[in-house]
Amino acid sequence: MTSESGPVADLIAALTRDVADFPQPGVRFKDLTPVFADRRGMAAVTESLAEVAFGADLVAGIDSRGFLVAAAVAARLGTGVLAIRKAGKLPPPVLAERYDLEYGSATLEIPADGIDLRGRTVVIIDDVLATGGSMGAAARLVERAGAHVSLAAVVMELAGLGGREAVAPLAVHSLSRA
Repeated sequence: MTSESGPVADLIAALTRDVADFPQPGVRFKDLTPVFADRRGMAAVTESLAEVAFGADLVAGIDSRGFLVAAAVAARLGTGVLAIRKAGKLPPPVLAERYDLEYGSATLEIPADGIDLRGRTVVIIDDVLATGGSMGAAARLVERAGAHVSLAAVVMELAGLGGREAVAPLAVHSLSRA
């Protein structure tokens, strides 16, 4: 899958706040908080992602902004939502997946008990796809729990950072590109 263009992408672009030199000098941060705070923006994002996630029986969101969108999409589809958390936020036992960042490593976790993912079809949602580290780790984690990840869907894809290639062959759908 590829990126959408048109009214949803235009709305996302118009509402996104660019922040220079954050979180470090030379980085231009794409702040989607204004998109989520705008009723038209959040509705357009939710509806568009629900269309591509149709058929999933569970929507997973990556900590933390992915939770916002995944919960809205799950509500729209009438499915459950799985929160894929940063390490140390869930009580044990957990399943964990480590991944590398340009400045270190991080770990994502899901509950090892209480949620049976075996045989379920899951769409993983996040706000931004950059290098693909967290999305790739989330997909491996959910699949290790026995689910089939049918799609990765994001509000914005940062072109040129290799995220899409890093999570291949997982299909990626992005609502906008920057």
